Amino acid sequence: MADNRKIAEDVLAAVGGKDNVTFVTHCITRLRFNLKDNSIPKDDEIKAINGVIGVNRAGAQYQVIIGPNVDTVYKELCGIGGFAVQDAIDENLDAPKEKRPFSLKNLGTDILDALSGSLTPAIPVMLAASIFKMLCAVLGPSMLNVLPETSDLYTLFTFVGDAGFYFFPVLIGYTAAKKFGLNPAMGIFFGAILIHPTVISLVNEGVSFRVFGIPANLQNYSSTILPILLTVWIASYVEKYCKKVIPDSLRVLGVPTITTLVMLPLMFIVLGPLGGFLGNYICAAIIWFGNVAGPIGAMIIGGLWEFLVMTGMHQVMISQMIMVFTETGYDPVITLGAVSASLAVTGMCLGYWLATKNKEQKSLAMTNTIAAFIGGVTEPGIYGTGVANKKPLIGMIAGGAAGGLYAGLVGVKAFNLVPVANFLALTAYVGGNSANLINGVISGVISIIVAAAVTFVICRNDG
Repeated sequence: MADNRKIAEDVLAAVGGKDNVTFVTHCITRLRFNLKDNSIPKDDEIKAINGVIGVNRAGAQYQVIIGPNVDTVYKELCGIGGFAVQDAIDENLDAPKEKRPFSLKNLGTDILDALSGSLTPAIPVMLAASIFKMLCAVLGPSMLNVLPETSDLYTLFTFVGDAGFYFFPVLIGYTAAKKFGLNPAMGIFFGAILIHPTVISLVNEGVSFRVFGIPANLQNYSSTILPILLTVWIASYVEKYCKKVIPDSLRVLGVPTITTLVMLPLMFIVLGPLGGFLGNYICAAIIWFGNVAGPIGAMIIGGLWEFLVMTGMHQVMISQMIMVFTETGYDPVITLGAVSASLAVTGMCLGYWLATKNKEQKSLAMTNTIAAFIGGVTEPGIYGTGVANKKPLIGMIAGGAAGGLYAGLVGVKAFNLVPVANFLALTAYVGGNSANLINGVISGVISIIVAAAVTFVICRNDG
């Protein structure tokens, strides 16, 4: 059994100790560090730590791959380093930070880091909401007809599922505030302002509205992401400035009040409409890509998705997926490739288990197969079987591409964001007609079979 505290101690020491950590969080398998000096960690030394599967550098983030016990290791790490367990360390967020020279490379890294830090904590809510929406689709009149639309249980599941998406500005207001250093309560406040019933009513009635005498193009910001992200980002600078210039005796009242007064015209006149435009543009671009590239698009994503995961670039794709789901209700391309690629890891590990004659590798491959298919943890398979032996990665690519191609060819659509990589990922296709679900499942089976077959053929002589 892994000594989680020892893993945490060794990792923290290897990344330069608590004084080198400005921010630490975790996902389903990785510790994610923002470090003051990224040159301190030595990848080979960290990989050699007992309990560490691998490391990855993704933009400004240093990631240590632990596996399914990452949550326990993370809590031990926070206890040892004195970090708060709420995705932040106990430090003065207003303290000056080291400035980097502006460049397009830094801009891309900063955007990726902001999206990842703001959206990753919200994924559990999206998962829970998607499950309730899936139950409505499966048990409701459109499929099994176990629950009539008039039943209280159907109504309950419906508004619980919708709440996870409708109130997204409030949720992202909180997570983005944690990321950008704004008072989290202010982030929630701004999200609530954006979707206040009066705002929604004014939009529905088409009534003109002015903010401090300036005409505002009010929009329905429920289920949106970018408007609140931009608002919180700018508000974090406004709040920090207010803290500097407002006397201590007036700070408790003055900082939130002045910050709100400054942000109201910016939020409703500039940032909200801009975020809405960008969100609609991104969603339209993805839908266009699905319609034009179709099967080829899903095939490319399916073949390359796990490499995006290795570099952390999948966070950008996930943010786009979230926007598509919240704005249109379905995804015709990205999820198809992502689900196929995840199941292809299972196929790759299974194929290598059948092919290799090395007892240790065979045992590891079967463990990784079970971990991926049942537990939804793909990193051990990717790194322990794929990267370690190189050739199995070809099978993974082939399986992901084949599954994505089939899903694209038959016009499968994903109606749920299911951020797990095991067999439950196939529930992403629940919500349309029965043919959509059946073909979605078939695409997953194809991914596993093709990945296993290709891996077996190219690795059958491995020792």
